[in-house]
Amino acid sequence: MLIGVPREIKTHEYRVGLVPGSVRELVHHGHRVLVETGAGNGIGFPDATYEAAGATIAANADELFAVAEMVVKVKEPQAAEIARLRPGQILFTYLHLAADKAQTKGLLESGATCIAYETVTDDRGGLPLLAPMSEVAGRMSVQVGAHCLEKAQGGIGILLGGVPGVPPAKVVILGGGVSGANAARMATGLEANVTVIDKSLPRLNELDIQFGARLKTLFSTVDAIEREVEAADLVIGAVLVPGAAAPKLVSRELVRRMHPGAVLVDIAIDQGGCFATSRATTHAAPTFVEENVIHYCVANMPGAVARTSTFALNNATLPFVVALADQGGKPALNANRHLKNGLNVHAGRLTHEAVARDLGLDYTAADRALSA
Repeated sequence: MLIGVPREIKTHEYRVGLVPGSVRELVHHGHRVLVETGAGNGIGFPDATYEAAGATIAANADELFAVAEMVVKVKEPQAAEIARLRPGQILFTYLHLAADKAQTKGLLESGATCIAYETVTDDRGGLPLLAPMSEVAGRMSVQVGAHCLEKAQGGIGILLGGVPGVPPAKVVILGGGVSGANAARMATGLEANVTVIDKSLPRLNELDIQFGARLKTLFSTVDAIEREVEAADLVIGAVLVPGAAAPKLVSRELVRRMHPGAVLVDIAIDQGGCFATSRATTHAAPTFVEENVIHYCVANMPGAVARTSTFALNNATLPFVVALADQGGKPALNANRHLKNGLNVHAGRLTHEAVARDLGLDYTAADRALSA
C-alpha cells in the first residue's frame, strides 16, 4: 500500500502522523511511504531522515493526496485537506466529529473511509489511541493552569503549591479518566489542594487507592460541582463521552460566581468543551477572559510538546496502521472489531451512532456500510 503522511497545517501544530522509525517498519512490511516535505521539521526530523528510513518525499500536499491510498495524520483534516480526499481513500487520524458538523459533511461528501483515533477501542473498554494524548493533555493542563494563575498572565497571582505558612491553590478536576488522573498526578506532585469529581464510584475508589490522602474524591452531583468550582482557583475539565459531544457541566452563572483571576482549562474542547463559556483557541492565542475568569481552551494541547506527543501517539497507532496496510481497509476493519469501532465515515455514510445523534444526521451501522 502507498501511505501518505502530510504536513499538519493547523495553527502551531508540529506533530506528524509517522516518525521515521514507523516509516521504516512499514517499508519493512513491503509498503511505500510518501512524506510531504517539511512534515517532520517541527520535531527535529528533516526530509533526509525520512528518506534514510525508506520514504519518498512529496513536494506538496496536492501531490501526496492525489496518489496515497491511505493518509495518516494527527489532527482533523482542514477544509483544504477535505477537498483533496477521494472515494476509496483511507483517512486515519483524530476527527472529533461530534463538535464539527461542517467537517462531518465534508468527509461524507468525499466518499473516503475515515477512521478516528479517538473511537478505536480495546478489550478493556478503553480508547488506546486517545489515551496517549489524554495523558499529555492531563499533565499539560496543570502546567498551563499554573502559568495562567500568575499575575502577569491575568491570574489571581497564586502559587499552585503554596509555601510554608501560605495555603496552596485549590484545584478541581472534573472527570477521573486518563486525562483527569494525569492532571491529578501533576497537581498533587506540586502539593496543590486537589479534588477529583467523577460519576463512577469504582473509578473514585481506584483514584483513592492510587493517591491516598493526597487527593480528595467526590461523587458527581450538581451540588458538588457548584460548591467545589465556585471555591476553586484552577478547574480542569477532563470529561469524556466517547465519540459524543462533551456535557456542559459548568454553567455561565457558575463561572460568574468564581473569584476573578481563577482559571479554567478545558481539555474537552475537542469535543465541544465542558464549560458553557468555552470556545476553541489556538497555541497562537491560547487564552481569553470571560466573566473575569481566564479560559485556556486550546483544541490541540499536546501539539505544544509535539515531539513527546508524536512518539507517544505513534507507539499506539502503528500496529493499526500496519494492519490496515497489510490487510487493506475493509478486511482490516472486518477482522478487528476495535478498529471497526473507529470507523466514523465510509463511502458517504456516517457510521458512528453518537456522532450522528449529536449532529442530527442519518446513521448507518458500520457492518452495513462496509457490506454495501
